[in-house]
Amino acid sequence: MESAQLKKALGVISLFAIAMGFLEAAVVVYLRLHFYPNGFSFPLTVIPENILMVEMTREVATLVMLAAVGWIAGQSSLSRCAYFSIAFGVWDIFYYIFLKATLNWPASFLTNDVLFIIPLPWVGPVLAPILVSLCIIAASIVVLHRDSLGRPVRITPLRWTFVSLGGMLILASFLVNSIAAMHQQPLEPFNWFLFASGLLVGASSFVTALER
Repeated sequence: MESAQLKKALGVISLFAIAMGFLEAAVVVYLRLHFYPNGFSFPLTVIPENILMVEMTREVATLVMLAAVGWIAGQSSLSRCAYFSIAFGVWDIFYYIFLKATLNWPASFLTNDVLFIIPLPWVGPVLAPILVSLCIIAASIVVLHRDSLGRPVRITPLRWTFVSLGGMLILASFLVNSIAAMHQQPLEPFNWFLFASGLLVGASSFVTALER
């Protein structure tokens, strides 16, 4: 793909993801007005099972839409993954931007949030998913840029293993407080060491793949 085409594709996908970020924020605004009229906070309010199932289905639908955009835009498995990652990262960042604009929330980057609810609640400070989003956006742009130059990134199975390990460590940091959140118990401090370890393992594995 030529540079001009790449910029156009990135612009369109980013616009789509920004619009999705607003839709996501709008849904959360309505949910919080109903379940958290005095403002979102922990411990969590118990949500009826039927509403919880709708929310879980909505999260799956969101991922399907982002993945569909990546599939349409990309021409190879890696480029499709890159476009999906960019859409996901932009969507996630603008989701918080729109929540701040509409609800003046979060109060800070260290405010805890429920990031995802499948299969268990993912809990962590807002800063954590934003850092992940920035990293995957940057990595994906590099992949697509290298593709446009005819020098595609080659990631060996071993490096994919380490990238996956980094992702699992990050996920583990988000799941530390899952049970406490589900049972309306006090949260443990976020495990920044586990999170940072995952981010470092994943990022370093990707960088070493570029060096090859």
